[in-house]
Amino acid sequence: MKHLLSIEAMDAKSIETILENAGVMKAQRGDSQHQPLAGQTWAMIFAKSSTRTRVSFEVGIRELGGSVMFLSANDLQLGRGEPLKDTARVLGRMVHGAVIRTFAQSDVEEFAEHSGIPTINALTDAEHPCQILTDIFTYQELRGPIAGKVVTYIGDGACNVPISWIWAAAKLDFQLRIAAPQAHQPDADLIAKAGGNITVTEDCNDAAEGADILYTDVWVSMGKESETAQREQDFASYQINEPSNKTRQQKRISHALPPRLPRQRNRRPHPRNPRPNNLHPSRKPPAHAKGDLELVGELGNRLDRSPALCELDGDVH
Repeated sequence: MKHLLSIEAMDAKSIETILENAGVMKAQRGDSQHQPLAGQTWAMIFAKSSTRTRVSFEVGIRELGGSVMFLSANDLQLGRGEPLKDTARVLGRMVHGAVIRTFAQSDVEEFAEHSGIPTINALTDAEHPCQILTDIFTYQELRGPIAGKVVTYIGDGACNVPISWIWAAAKLDFQLRIAAPQAHQPDADLIAKAGGNITVTEDCNDAAEGADILYTDVWVSMGKESETAQREQDFASYQINEPSNKTRQQKRISHALPPRLPRQRNRRPHPRNPRPNNLHPSRKPPAHAKGDLELVGELGNRLDRSPALCELDGDVH
């Protein structure tokens, strides 16, 4: 049985399989009779709010033939103190797979261990694997292989999004530069463990020089709202502003969304009305969610989240 719990736990071949099949499923969306989840019911358990991730997975499950139920933490006995492993065992007898968005990475891993069903990490505080897989898919769709390219991340370098980028860079052989204040840089031990061509700096201009992608995210992640004032001060100079014409032709700009303008980017264009060179994470008919679902279901775009999954041998039990 396969799970998608983190990019750290994936090998390059599994990532490439998802990316390759995402394009096929995107092209066939609306015409395909391929329904590997027919007769199955999947649970979506979300302890954090979501627009793009929730909708893309719900649509993806349905388009693959499955049924889906959405459960917030307050809908379950978890909200009253039931141990997670007990909830996992109960759901494992009733549903065929789970998509989980929560705080602790250990919760997703514990659920996968005790439920006995395919489990997808739809975001934790440690990683956001589906986001980065879709970002890479969209870049490659527009510009070709990401191997050998330069991705520059500007902003909070210690949150889940850049951590997933770190693992992806090590596995897919592209260069990653992270520009972040000293207090918000990724742990040095994590960088050493991941390996790969990864640079961390406080200088945004140096990090952006010659980059193929400029990438940013919100300064205040879910659960960090009490730090808003301090973070706005810390990240005030870590913005992607209006590029020159020359730079605009060289780089693609992406934001993990949702945006909280004028933070992260302080000028036009608004991410929901992007210029052609902007990678746009809010177009999400479900291709990449599908790719993830097929991979972990053993049947088997945030920037364009149509559900594209990988078809592998086996069944979900």
